[in-house]
Amino acid sequence: MMVDSNIVNTVSEDCEPIFTNESPALCFYVHSSLPIGYKARASTVYLKHGKVRTPVFMPVGTKGTIKGLSSQQLQNEPCNPEIILGNTYHLALQPGSDVVKEMNGLHGFMNWNHNLLTDSGGFQMVSLLKLANITEEGVVFQSHIDGKPMILKPEDSIGHQNNIGADIIMQLDDVVSSVATDTARFVEATYRSVRWLDRCIVAHKRKSEQNLFAIVQGGLDTSPGGLREQCINEMVKRNLPGYAIGGLAGGEDKKSFWTVVAHNAERLPKNKPRYLMGVGYPLDILVSVALGVDMFDCVYPTRTARFGVALISSGTIRLKAKEYACSTSPVDPECICNTCKYYSRGIIHTMLKENNALACQLLTVHNISYMMTFMRTMRQSIIEGPESYTTYINVFISKMFLESNPPDWVINALNYAGITLININRIDKAIINRLEIESDS
Repeated sequence: MMVDSNIVNTVSEDCEPIFTNESPALCFYVHSSLPIGYKARASTVYLKHGKVRTPVFMPVGTKGTIKGLSSQQLQNEPCNPEIILGNTYHLALQPGSDVVKEMNGLHGFMNWNHNLLTDSGGFQMVSLLKLANITEEGVVFQSHIDGKPMILKPEDSIGHQNNIGADIIMQLDDVVSSVATDTARFVEATYRSVRWLDRCIVAHKRKSEQNLFAIVQGGLDTSPGGLREQCINEMVKRNLPGYAIGGLAGGEDKKSFWTVVAHNAERLPKNKPRYLMGVGYPLDILVSVALGVDMFDCVYPTRTARFGVALISSGTIRLKAKEYACSTSPVDPECICNTCKYYSRGIIHTMLKENNALACQLLTVHNISYMMTFMRTMRQSIIEGPESYTTYINVFISKMFLESNPPDWVINALNYAGITLININRIDKAIINRLEIESDS
């Protein structure tokens, strides 16, 4: 029986998951019931290794580890993510997906009993473009390790991901930088991503255990009948367990960013999880959740920790700066992680100056804890209702922009999502009206 993807009933959080022949490895429930006009939602994705409460941020463990942390450390509260991400391209190169398979998959390889998601290797078409040659057949990478060629076809990507064994796997898509100016290349990549999706579906051999997500491409084209809309229409026909918004977080302007997110989120099925790939700045996540996105990943919180940068409610602090040399304050007075319980800004400053690896580990623990707490408290505010959720957003914005108003793109995106910011009047009615008209047509 085909379920209407635009109809979704909210259920309580204690409802038991029901897996079906159509979706044997994923059950998705929406719990929030915000009034019409709001787009944010609190949901649960049930997978083979447990539940994932959304909105959720997924820390990135590129080669099966979060750099500097053991799997056991990662499971300490308030870190304890319900899902993390691994990188197919890097794991296939080293140690090899066949090796990972022999070690009971990535779960066994990294001693991780919770959920995993692997990307397909498509992003490396952008990040390693100088080492890649893209054709209809697939991608030929020049290994960044030893210079040897590595062929990655849609079938290869799925084969590697079947070996790795993550709970959610991603199609191989043709990724073009969002700031590219070659319109023909965007057209080619959009249509090719649909064709590659069909090849991925055929190649996927573990449908009862792993969930294949499609990735929407189409550049920044949100025009009626444009590339994004065409791509969504075709991919939704494949009726997959979930869908991702790809091709963003590549340097595009923020107005284009939120317009694409709003456009795609509204057109993707309401009864499937929506995943915005490569987005990790808290402000971007806050806005994207308001626009209806469920899942996020990025190296930002962990990578920035290794440079001595801590995430706090007012933004970031660079603990290498001399102003923190004698500070006895915790990294973040609002945080309950072990770093903030037992270490001051001053001692971490000293460690960083001495290139002590412990400093990077401590800041990684803190930044992941910050992100997990950020997502959990935002989710709870959605569940509690529109007043609580609106208050949460206004408090978050007021802390981040203590001495100035938030940028126009934040104001306009939140207004479009039904959120009114206190004492803010700079709203771009033109773009909001256009999106509303297109979503109704």
